[in-house]
Amino acid sequence: MRRFEVALILVAALAAGFTLYLWKVRPPWFERFRYPLHYSAILVERARANDIDPSLLAAVIYSESHFNPTAESRSGAIGLMQLTPDTAKGIAVRTGGTAFRLSDLTNPAINIRYGAWYLHLLLTKYGDERMALAAYNAGQGNVDRWRSAGLPVQFPET
Repeated sequence: MRRFEVALILVAALAAGFTLYLWKVRPPWFERFRYPLHYSAILVERARANDIDPSLLAAVIYSESHFNPTAESRSGAIGLMQLTPDTAKGIAVRTGGTAFRLSDLTNPAINIRYGAWYLHLLLTKYGDERMALAAYNAGQGNVDRWRSAGLPVQFPET
């Protein structure tokens, strides 16, 4: 083998080893790179205001929209926390808002404020993080029906 081929194999082996190290050890700097925390100031503020672990709130946002403030689902949910317009309008009314606009859902500060408030409501109602998250994703009506029928969560994506 030529020196170039040996060097190339050595570099490839080192890269593979380093990649394996990162996936197994997962140092904090790698996790921050892999899962960047966007809107952290708003997220932490709203989590504290609603007595929610900021990591849980960040996980919901990541799961719902991958931190895309203009994300839209097939079911009509919009924004970082994927709120439907009807749900968001209800939250706005219940939290003292008077002039809800659809564009509010693509505003990260408003979307996180509404979503954190709603998640807190569900955590309080169900007293169980798993069921609250299921209700956040699948709707309270579905979760209430599943619970009353003694069924587990029925939607695979939930």
